[in-house]
Amino acid sequence: MRIDRSTAPLLVLAGVVSVQFGGALAATLVPRIGAVGSVLLRLSFAMLILCAVARPRLRGRSRKAWRTVVLFGLALAAMNTAFYSSLAYLPIGVAVTIEFLGPLTLAAVLSRRPRDVAAVLAAGLGVALVSGATDATWGRFEPIGLLWAAVAGAMWAAYIVLSQRTGTLFTGLDGLALALVVSTAVVAPFGLASVDAWTPTIVGLGLGIAVLSSVLPYSLELMALRHLSQRVFGILLSLEPAVAALAGLLVLDQVLERSQVLGLFLVVVASALVLAAKTKPDPPDALVGPG
Repeated sequence: MRIDRSTAPLLVLAGVVSVQFGGALAATLVPRIGAVGSVLLRLSFAMLILCAVARPRLRGRSRKAWRTVVLFGLALAAMNTAFYSSLAYLPIGVAVTIEFLGPLTLAAVLSRRPRDVAAVLAAGLGVALVSGATDATWGRFEPIGLLWAAVAGAMWAAYIVLSQRTGTLFTGLDGLALALVVSTAVVAPFGLASVDAWTPTIVGLGLGIAVLSSVLPYSLELMALRHLSQRVFGILLSLEPAVAALAGLLVLDQVLERSQVLGLFLVVVASALVLAAKTKPDPPDALVGPG
């Protein structure tokens, strides 16, 4: 397929679908080996694949570069661990919607425009509807799941900032590959506790999640961003909560209530308004979510 302005949006949509269906597969893995074990499998395979492709250079790096990539790796580890932990308690559509407040709030703060702040407040209302905060009994979801999703959102915002800095200090995929080495090393001491449960089926599932959630969407978005404006990319990226809900329905049989669908719609619209208005482009690796 020839990639141009007319076909590039299809690549972004394919990347969004890949990320969220990878997240749905991860939700089936978490009950078997735990959140940290699932994260370790995903990060390990993604690290091996990207290091083989990028072959990052180690020599000649400044202290600032190493400090940045270490922080980037820590944010990556924390973001994925928190998100996968939330999947043990929440439908994936709910988890991604809450998590999306992180990059959305960051974009609004950086823009400092009243319209963007209003959009974030509308998204906050949407999250309240999605999470069941309007339910007087608060019995719909366990608070710990909501907290994990919120932490994942905060770590996603930190990940974006650190990814931007890494992109200015490293060329190509070097920074992301090295950050994955750091994140894998951080998660390994905790995730290896589940190694006894790693059957060939589980390892194969981990490989599939790594490809769907990291390798494939990054590659697709990297190609698409050469032909897309930041405005179009932001609008397409804003569809992630909706696609997550679809993935949860098709893969996990998770059905959202009408109020939750309305809340999800508010978040998608608010995200489109804020992210589509950004004028400073992000490096592609800053835009791939943890799903």
